[in-house]
Amino acid sequence: MKHHPRSSALAHARELHQRIITFDSHIDVLPDLGSPRRPAHMDGPGCFDLAKARRGMLSGAALVVHATALRPGPTSAAAGRREQDERYRIITRIAEDHPDRAGIARTPRQFRRLVEEDRFAIVLSLQNTAPLHSLDDLDAWARRGIAQLAFTFIGTNQWAGSARPYPFIGPGPQPQGLSELGRAAIPRLNDLGVLVDVSQLSSPAFAEVLELTRTPVVASHSAVRALVDIDRNLTDGELRAMRDNGGVAQIVGFGPYLRPLSDPMRRRLRAHWVAYGLASPNSLADLLSVNDPTTADWGQDTFDTFLHEFHEILELDRPEADIADLVDAIDHAVTHAGIDHVGIGSDFNHSSGVIGWMTVADNLNVTAELVRRGYTDQEIAQLWGENFLRVWQQALDAADPARSPADGNGDDCGATGTTSA
Repeated sequence: MKHHPRSSALAHARELHQRIITFDSHIDVLPDLGSPRRPAHMDGPGCFDLAKARRGMLSGAALVVHATALRPGPTSAAAGRREQDERYRIITRIAEDHPDRAGIARTPRQFRRLVEEDRFAIVLSLQNTAPLHSLDDLDAWARRGIAQLAFTFIGTNQWAGSARPYPFIGPGPQPQGLSELGRAAIPRLNDLGVLVDVSQLSSPAFAEVLELTRTPVVASHSAVRALVDIDRNLTDGELRAMRDNGGVAQIVGFGPYLRPLSDPMRRRLRAHWVAYGLASPNSLADLLSVNDPTTADWGQDTFDTFLHEFHEILELDRPEADIADLVDAIDHAVTHAGIDHVGIGSDFNHSSGVIGWMTVADNLNVTAELVRRGYTDQEIAQLWGENFLRVWQQALDAADPARSPADGNGDDCGATGTTSA
């Protein structure tokens, strides 16, 4: 590969961003984005707003309708649905409040039209189906414009096994792979034209999804297990399986998934486990995931305090990784999946970010590193969005017209998607 000096690589990156689509496949929104304190169009705290997106020359992103992982109980599903509704309102309000700056894209064609109009293209993504209890719930979210859906976050739920099962979140018998409901959901999502997001799934659930789906899948924010050996990352075999499926693995900018933890950090985390009466974890995977079965018997206050302190410890040395580590993971994924099957998903606003890429305003630094590594302009365009748009179109093309709410060739840009679920 040829290498470019830093200054010329950055200049080339800026010129390239003026003529390609750039898409980030996983960004969380802060709960007060769009409020008077944090207007969505102004540069403020947090990793994402429309001002930062413009500075980082980002064409669009999948903004996440998220539900916090809660212990199952009489009120948890309702609380999760309320949180999803609120995140959906925050996201769609960006387009409603700033129609000259942003719009909702329900198809790749709408996405491209928004970019041509110099508007930020918002793709709706749903993560964590724990609050949902039927296939009809999937139909309802598809009508609201969801383009991709992930069954799990932390904690296995009634749909699928998680790469981070968290016994406290999912006590009792839980599926390692897909449940009966999860298996039925795959053809339903295919019919709806909704992409299945395999990030966060356990390896058995990942394998079942690929067996059942008739369309390509995405991993919206994952890294590679060969570099950091944790269950949350994709194995080389899974990368090749995504290639064979035709899907796209979007590499995440989260330091602990890109570079192994330092020895001091490991010691601090082990001491934290022991202080709560837990066995000291032997593996890196268990240091980064609260999988001790003893936690299933904890009360909510104990677990919340433990988890808060756990994340405080992780923040002590963050970020350990930098853009070079991110692109090392991209390089590895390209080697095993191929350039047609790799993309970029930051996971910003969820403790993510690496040195040199801490907000969407820093996107040019990522591109400059790709330029320095010798990726061609076409390859960089593929990584930054074209691969995802291709797969999204394939999912829409394979949908059942009688069930899918999206016209794969639709041109109605800027729709806010406020249909009630």
